[in-house]
Parts: sequence; C-alpha cells; structure tokens
Amino acid sequence: MSQILKNVKFHGFIVMAFLSVFVIIFISWKKIATSPQTDTLLEEIDFGEPIEELHPLSIEKMRQQSYPGSDTVIEQKLSGRANYNQYIASYKSEGLKIYALLTIPKGLKPEGGWPVIIFNHGYIPPGQYRTTEKYTAFVDAFARNGYVVFKPDYRGHGSSEGKAEGGYGSSAYTIDVLNALASIKRLQNPDSSSTDGPLVVDARRIGMWGHSMGGSITLRAMVVSKEIKAGVIWAGVVGSYADLLDNWRRRSPLPGLPQGATSWRQRFTERYGSPETNPDFWNSISPNSYLKDISGPIQLHHAKADSHVPFLFSEKLASGLGEIGKPVEFYAYNGDDHNLTNSFNTAINRTILFFDQNLK
Repeated sequence: MSQILKNVKFHGFIVMAFLSVFVIIFISWKKIATSPQTDTLLEEIDFGEPIEELHPLSIEKMRQQSYPGSDTVIEQKLSGRANYNQYIASYKSEGLKIYALLTIPKGLKPEGGWPVIIFNHGYIPPGQYRTTEKYTAFVDAFARNGYVVFKPDYRGHGSSEGKAEGGYGSSAYTIDVLNALASIKRLQNPDSSSTDGPLVVDARRIGMWGHSMGGSITLRAMVVSKEIKAGVIWAGVVGSYADLLDNWRRRSPLPGLPQGATSWRQRFTERYGSPETNPDFWNSISPNSYLKDISGPIQLHHAKADSHVPFLFSEKLASGLGEIGKPVEFYAYNGDDHNLTNSFNTAINRTILFFDQNLK
C-alpha cells in the first residue's frame, strides 16, 4: 500500500512540474505578444520573398486561365448567298453575352467538319460597331473557299454585353476570342431539327485572321493557346510593348475610344517604370517575348506607307520569327494604305492559299 502511495505522489509531482513549465512558457509568450517590440521581432524573421501576383495581361497569367466558351446560339438567320449561309450568333465569355457573325459554307461538309477561321476585326468605335457591317469582302472570300468564319464583336461592341476596354491595356478582347474558339468547336448544324447531330466544324483545323488591333489579339492568342494552327495578320499592331510606347505616335486620338483606354501607357509606366528600367514586366505582357511558343505558321501583310500602324512592327515580327526558325511569310506593299485597298485581291488570294496549305 505504501508503495502505491509513493507512485501516486511521484506521478503527481511529474504532472505538477509539467504544468508549472507550461504556465511559465505561456506567461512569457503573453509578455512578448503584448510587447511593442513584437513587430520588430517579427520583422527580423525571414519569411522569404513576397509572391507577386501576375499581371492579367501577362502571357503566363493568361495561360493559367481557362476559356470554356459555351454553346453557340443562333440568334438570327440572315439572307444567304449562293455559296454560304449566314447568321448572327452568340456565345458566353466570362459570363457576358457576346454576339458574332457566323458564316457556314453550303454543300457537302468535309469528313470531320469544315475548317474554321476566327476573324478578329480591327478598331471600330464600339458604339458605332455593328455585327453585320465592315469586312464583308473578307468574310465572303473565306466562306466561298470552304471555311466557317466566326467574327466575334468583342465585349462592349454593338449589342454585346460588357465594357469595351481597349486592345492593348487589357486582356479582355483576347479572352473573348479564346472563348469564341472554344464555342465554335461545339457548333451543330443551325438548320437541323436535331439537337445532338454531328458537329459542323473540325476542331483540329482552326486558323485565325486579324487586322490592325485584331492582329495584336491574334498574336497574343497564338502564344497563349496551342489550338490555333495558322494565323494571318494584316497591318497588325504586333510590335513589342517597348515599340508601342516608343515607336507608335498617333496624330490624333481614335474616335469613340472607350474612356480610359488610352491611359494604359501612363498607368503602366507610373506603376512599373519604363521598358528600360523594368524589362521583366514589359516582356511578361508582350507576345513578342514568347515567339518560340507560337502555335503555328504566320503570314504577315503590311503597307510600307501605312499611316495608322508602323510598317516596322510587322518587319520586326517577321525578323524575330525567322531568327528562331518559325515558319513565317511576310509581304510588303508599296503605295497602299492601312486596309491594303489597292492590293486587296493579291493579299486575299495569298491569305486563302496560306490557309489552304495549313488547314486543308
């Protein structure tokens, strides 16, 4: 019995000792936590470099995002042509309803579906933009040669939902285009009563065409997504961001430009510095820094005397692609304008041949 009492006393002593140590530690911690020196002590602890959030325009950030698109909804059937049917369609991009012009060739559909051209239009004042207007000769040429053509409005243009944000200080329009790409792959025959019929397009044969601002969107999309098999750019804003800052001076503001769309230069330089002082940031948002990842061959067209977008932009892009062994064709035009008005037939035939060689 005496031995049991001794054991109980011993274990009780051990328990009390542990409790005493715990109380001492707790009181000491409490004093430190309430001490004005606490902040100084914490500052001396090395928690490593803070993680900087990627800019929404950065190529890496855009690659991390998903672009699921939606079903392509037929809103209205337009009067057709001899070789194709035409519709106003819509799809979803980040929850916004975006309208698009959809053109589908008539005749026997190729096995696997029609090849597709995502058509990225240049700058048009968003409030004046209409889905069915402008670029009609381009769309007609592609459709007559056996391509489904999908021309998204971009958000804030015409009847499309959302705010027009401009093409260079925001990734919004490229996001709309990548969601258009995902949506068109799910297209079923608009004139069929079946809701589960065969798809209209061949998802393995998608090209992209862009003019001016749309050329910038095309280049960005082709270094973000691997699904675009070939791209053609006319008079594209395809310079690096350093070139956009230093080698592109408009004589007057573009009419109808969304409020704040021209301020990206000032906002970015105030926050991140110049391309000379902070090249990492400017390179991170520039597709030209990721040309090794381009998803397919590129064809470029540009008038030497273009008064809207410097010929230098296309010249530098062609040189950069050539230096790293990427397939590129570059056509320069004398005595022509931003729209290649005088050389249209030559340029459109070269464009269609290029798409035929790479998508058919």
